[in-house]
Amino acid sequence: MLYRGPASLLAAQALSGSLASAVEHSSLLLRGHQPSQAERRMWERGLPGVLSVLLEAGLGQVEVLVEYDLPFTNRSADLVLAGIHPATGDPSYVVVEVKLWSQVEPDGEIAHLCRVPGLARPLLNPIQQVRGYCSYLASYNAALADRPERISGVAFLPYVAEFAAQETLAVSPSSNVAMFTGGQRPSFIHLLRSLLAPADGAESADLLLSAKTRPPQQLVSVAAAEVREREQFVLLDEQRVACEVVLHAVRRAQQTDRKKVVVITGSPGTGKSVIALSLLGYMYRHGVAALHATGSSSFTTTMRRTAAARSRQVQELFKYFNSFMTAERNGLDVLICDEAHRIRETSANRYTRAAHRTGKPQIEELIDAARVPVFLLDENQIVRPGEMGTVDLIRAAAVAKGLDCQVIELGSHFRGGGSDAYLYWVVRLLGLEPGGPVEWEPDGRVTLKVVDSPDELEKFLEARQVEGFNARITAGYCWKWTTKITPGDPLPLDVQIGDWARPWNVYGDRSIAGAPPAALWATDPAGFGQVGCVYTAQGFEYDWSGVILGPDLVWRTDRWVTDRTASKDPVFRKSTTDADIDRLIRNTYKVLLTRGMIGTVVYSTDPETRAKLRELVTGQQAGRIAVEHGRRG
Repeated sequence: MLYRGPASLLAAQALSGSLASAVEHSSLLLRGHQPSQAERRMWERGLPGVLSVLLEAGLGQVEVLVEYDLPFTNRSADLVLAGIHPATGDPSYVVVEVKLWSQVEPDGEIAHLCRVPGLARPLLNPIQQVRGYCSYLASYNAALADRPERISGVAFLPYVAEFAAQETLAVSPSSNVAMFTGGQRPSFIHLLRSLLAPADGAESADLLLSAKTRPPQQLVSVAAAEVREREQFVLLDEQRVACEVVLHAVRRAQQTDRKKVVVITGSPGTGKSVIALSLLGYMYRHGVAALHATGSSSFTTTMRRTAAARSRQVQELFKYFNSFMTAERNGLDVLICDEAHRIRETSANRYTRAAHRTGKPQIEELIDAARVPVFLLDENQIVRPGEMGTVDLIRAAAVAKGLDCQVIELGSHFRGGGSDAYLYWVVRLLGLEPGGPVEWEPDGRVTLKVVDSPDELEKFLEARQVEGFNARITAGYCWKWTTKITPGDPLPLDVQIGDWARPWNVYGDRSIAGAPPAALWATDPAGFGQVGCVYTAQGFEYDWSGVILGPDLVWRTDRWVTDRTASKDPVFRKSTTDADIDRLIRNTYKVLLTRGMIGTVVYSTDPETRAKLRELVTGQQAGRIAVEHGRRG
């Protein structure tokens, strides 16, 4: 939250012309960056408009929370009005999303989407947007979790004509969400008076802000219920847009036999795998022929053991990219290709029968297999030679077949506390965006900590586990990996740094000495005793992430230097160029540094690199988020 106060006080600030600048100043202090033009317009025009409605309704004592953060995301509600319900006397909250559009039009095809002139991409219907925000807050805030009736939502469009809004934004009715235009001010006032009493709302605001935040749902923990029972996740904004686009493409393909390729791209934590599982669950529960495919053995194996537990039918929903060499053309309604950056040139390997070695590109096999192939990817997570899944590759393959291809970029993200600042810091640190590393400026959403030894890193994470969180340690592939172990022997302590030594995660699909098989390292509680590599961590998330930067990536004076001789990764060949290895190692550390939901602890084996990280990470927090936001249990 950026700013708060009773409506009467904020209205007086707006009248004096100081409100917008006060909110902007708070934004600079709390978020560490300049607000967008859209945010400024909201504070200058939208916020005063809502305040005037509150005053006319006689609700000047209602507490107004400006830019209320949604837990574990980089999203915030424009306003939350906090007060007392006039009938029950209980705390009452109204989420208000203000759209300063002058025009809005139907999407033309998809009911829950709309179009705003001047914007190329479709937007989620604002009623659906605010409904999602209400559901999301009710899921995570303890003050609302068992009392969802306390929260309502309003989409306010002050500059859109009433008839245009009603025609464009008409959706199924809801008891707790409404929409008003400027011409419907009396109705807006009537609704507010029915939800908020003319009483001091500060105590209700304090209750909402001080309530514990329930821990974020992790994909594997609800996978079975998502596929077989009902939707488990609240999808927000672009996530919901992506699902609506896919569902519409499926309906159209069934009715007209018209294929469409959908590409969903986003940085780590934007919910690509959540979207994939949500789509698969919807298709399965509605009898639509659909499969899920990845290039990740760990992810597919985990899904087969969690989402498909005790169900052979559900287990068969999860495939690999190389499973479609002999698939019937358009034999599926939907093929959901998660982690599509791991697509390879062909599906053939040393075990492929000669008759199946056609040389057909893997991307063509995947597109041909379904009426609606869906690809979810992040190009900066390509970590192996031969992985080539990009938006351009998929779009070109679709165009070559004469198919429509729609690309949807995800903006909301749920990892790293939903911190835009942290993701920006990571990509600048690793040189994946130009400009060089920047100092870390804490934004209150995520904890980032640099330590001086692997023992300090491990003890910090052990303490988080005692508090009820889960944690994992990962490292660059800079130590040999003993893959052949005599039955009954302990795991060899391959990762050795001074006096500290730990084993890699188990190699293979069998548990050894109490440690889980490789595919379950990221999700089995017993995985904490071993160090994970990028191949077992990619696609997963955990509360706290410990990352060991090895000697394959070190800071020297003013730049990163990659040392291919320090890497023990067997996928790197003599034929792999220095440039490719440099890119893949940086991408590897991006993956490792973006697994943590709540915080990340970093250690480098190199003294100069540790000094650089210390220089960048100043004002480190002392685990504040662990105390204030969602202690488990």
